Amino acid sequence: SRLVELPYSSSSDDDDDDGSLAGDTDLPTAEQDPGEWHPVTPKLGTFSQCVRYLAVLWNLLFLLLGLLALAVGVWGLLAKGSLQGERLAPLGSDPMLFFVLVGLGASTVSLAGCLGALRSSPCLLRFFVGAVLAFAGLEVLGGLLLLAARHRLRDALRDTLLLCLLRYQEEPDLRFLVDELQQSLQCCGLGSYRDWENNPYFNCSALGAQACSVPASCCLDPRQNGTVANTQCAFGALRVGDAAAGAVVYVGGCMERLSAWLRSQAGGIVAGAAVLVLIEAAGALMALKILGDIAPVGVGD
Repeated sequence: SRLVELPYSSSSDDDDDDGSLAGDTDLPTAEQDPGEWHPVTPKLGTFSQCVRYLAVLWNLLFLLLGLLALAVGVWGLLAKGSLQGERLAPLGSDPMLFFVLVGLGASTVSLAGCLGALRSSPCLLRFFVGAVLAFAGLEVLGGLLLLAARHRLRDALRDTLLLCLLRYQEEPDLRFLVDELQQSLQCCGLGSYRDWENNPYFNCSALGAQACSVPASCCLDPRQNGTVANTQCAFGALRVGDAAAGAVVYVGGCMERLSAWLRSQAGGIVAGAAVLVLIEAAGALMALKILGDIAPVGVGD
């Protein structure tokens, strides 16, 4: 049998093939894959760049403050030996633990905000915004609870001061706070100077040298000749009557004076809390602005 040769034009087919291939090659990527999404990095304007740099400096400042508070707390715990094995039980009631927690939380959130703004990381920025909003919400909620329970706040303050009075000799930081409070407000004890009888070291039944005494911060003149601190100026103050003790120490309690001082400073406390919330809101707004600037834009057919 004879094979039948079909007529065809090789040159025209080659040209068609080459043309189709060339045409396919010249098509843009978006036309080849019309359903595919391609991110485009937007170019930041001057205002957006200023906001980013300001956010970095803002968070860097609070990062340093948080690290400072953390260092103070850790130094206080180490200086008192609260981190030793036998002192782990009362660690939860140590006032220095407050500085550790505040410093750790502030430094962590500020570091996330600083790195998020510097590296344009949406994950870190979202974490920063969420943490700041959570802190602001807790602060507002705490303020509302204090306002609603302001009548019980006096009892809670009295219990706190009583705890400080009982642990005066055991906690150096509590001793410092009590001394500063008594010297600043010119008072002694809670209701009167005789409240120090509840302290086992100042009670008249104690065996130490401080028995029947009050701290030196209760003295009218805690310095001998105005220069040298006299730690024994209040020795024996609980043995004498109120008139004799009034010539040496303050006989009035600190509870009334502290309550009066808090009432006089209520406006400043509210203003400080409002400024703190505004600072946190400003940081969150800057982070949201950066998030909006770095959001990728999809291009596709």
